Amino acid sequence: MILDISHTTTYQFNEAPNYGLQQIRLTPQTYEGQIVKSWDLVFDGGQLEASFTDQNQNSVNLISLDAGSKQLSVTAKGQVELRNMNGITGPHSGYAPLWLFLRDTPLTRAGKGVKKLSKTLKTDDGNDLEKLHQLSHDIGQCVKYISGRTDSTTTVEDALKSGAGVCQDHSHIFISAARHAGYPARYVSGYLMMNDRVEQDATHAWAEVYIPYLGWTGFDVSNQISPDERYVRIAYGLDYSEAAPILGITFGECTEAIFVNVQVQQ
Repeated sequence: MILDISHTTTYQFNEAPNYGLQQIRLTPQTYEGQIVKSWDLVFDGGQLEASFTDQNQNSVNLISLDAGSKQLSVTAKGQVELRNMNGITGPHSGYAPLWLFLRDTPLTRAGKGVKKLSKTLKTDDGNDLEKLHQLSHDIGQCVKYISGRTDSTTTVEDALKSGAGVCQDHSHIFISAARHAGYPARYVSGYLMMNDRVEQDATHAWAEVYIPYLGWTGFDVSNQISPDERYVRIAYGLDYSEAAPILGITFGECTEAIFVNVQVQQ
């Protein structure tokens, strides 16, 4: 399957910031089951300051706002060919050692709620895949997919207490419970082609867990499946902060409005 993707994020400011810098992770990589056929990043209202590969092998671009500009637009677009790998992305690689993905972060630190969920993984019943899919099901029952209740700073315990969240929260809770049970786990950002529409509300996110006899294996709690040929991996990290499509900072007495347009189609 070949997916055609167009993703534009526009920042509008009431006053031009004194300075602004955006960290962009919007470039997919070619790997087993995913071939990037074409890809472009276009910036309007900013300029490229640096490009590098981070500790997780993500492609990163740093974009500064043009002086006096009240708007910055970032567009990522291209075509990616995908094959269904049943969620398996293979052996561990990269600069970060496998044990690093057992590390808690402020967003994924396990409390009473997560520790209770992780008991599923510590039983002797079933194999790793069965137990991890059961964990995904349990999280889906505890935290319903409802937007507007959480944001990018919401912790796993806060999301569990609220009983509502989005794909970021589902992924963080799954990662936290898996790590608490001794599984290396990581956060993945990317795109998902929805079968019923081209226009998407936003990018998507899911979790990957390292299973010794399979390698890194994906779990999309929000949709209760492992990623298939409709999923495009963009970046991964310990949590959202290391894999977010765009993170930025501005200086000056200004407010901003953000507009996002994402289209994914075959």
